[in-house]
Amino acid sequence: MRKIVIVFLIIASTVSSWAQTKVSTISLGEQPQASLDTKGVIRVVFGQADKVFCATSKDGGLTFLNPVLVAEVPGMHLGMSRGPQIASSDTHSVITAMDKTGNIHWFELSSESASWKSQGIVNDQSGSAPEGLMSIAADKKDSFYAVWLDTRIGKRNQIFFSSLSKGGSKWSKNQLAYQSPDEHVCECCKPSIAVNGTEVAVMFRNWLEGSRDLYLTKSSDSGKSFGTAQKLGLGTWKLEGCPMDGGGIVIDDAKGVHTTWRREGVVYYSKPGAAEVRIGEGKNSSISGTSDTILISMQNGGAVKSVSLSDKYENPIGKGSYLKSIILPDKTVVYVWEQDREIKFHKAK
Repeated sequence: MRKIVIVFLIIASTVSSWAQTKVSTISLGEQPQASLDTKGVIRVVFGQADKVFCATSKDGGLTFLNPVLVAEVPGMHLGMSRGPQIASSDTHSVITAMDKTGNIHWFELSSESASWKSQGIVNDQSGSAPEGLMSIAADKKDSFYAVWLDTRIGKRNQIFFSSLSKGGSKWSKNQLAYQSPDEHVCECCKPSIAVNGTEVAVMFRNWLEGSRDLYLTKSSDSGKSFGTAQKLGLGTWKLEGCPMDGGGIVIDDAKGVHTTWRREGVVYYSKPGAAEVRIGEGKNSSISGTSDTILISMQNGGAVKSVSLSDKYENPIGKGSYLKSIILPDKTVVYVWEQDREIKFHKAK
């Protein structure tokens, strides 16, 4: 009886938290990604079939303007961590979207422009990115960085990288950031990228002797060269299938790297060279923040929540999947996620 009462109280507490959470809808859509520019403007990109939309908040996530159509990309990848990506810097924002023929389209918005402009293709070998899995990041000086799964080497997926310099109209010559000695990396997990100054960190799920563990490779020269990849965490995951779960990564102001990822049915937090820290049961985790404020967003069953790394405080957000968080300078947090093919948002104090 005591156990039943405790379970009831936990459920009641969770339901009560959801009831007190003011959840608003941006639009119909799937696979939201969010960015924060240096002026405090939040942008959320998402897909609807073959169309890319972007919604903007200029009041710290209290409200969002009506979404604008960025572009239509025939045969666009969407769903299962595939979908449009966004990064924002000082005066520019960039969106990428991948089509099923293997090309990465990119679009740009500047502070001087009122609309998004199609700028061409990121991958310099046509059709080399058919998996549709990539991430982008920006520094504070209008340079952008991209990482993706690419099949140009032996028609097997490896990790490729490119960058876009400030004021540039063309991405740099694509370069191999990592090639697996076991023929290929994990074929259907999204790689992640984070940037701080000249430090670039790329995280990906490898495939070595049947193990699908997360690895990290870093660059200290803005991506001109990458060091030897190192495994994250001490455990391993032997798996014949693909988990479709790539995790997330950030670099703090002290150049420390923070990661989150899933092994089996558990979400972990880890730093390079250290043992992983169990966060809890779940999947589709992402991470945001700095060294003193790290938030891990995740899904467990049909619900999404965030977990504060410092005190392990769990904040139930609501129902849905693919939760992302933006931490504002005043430490308030804006959450965006997908629920029943709608894009939801909530601002937490």
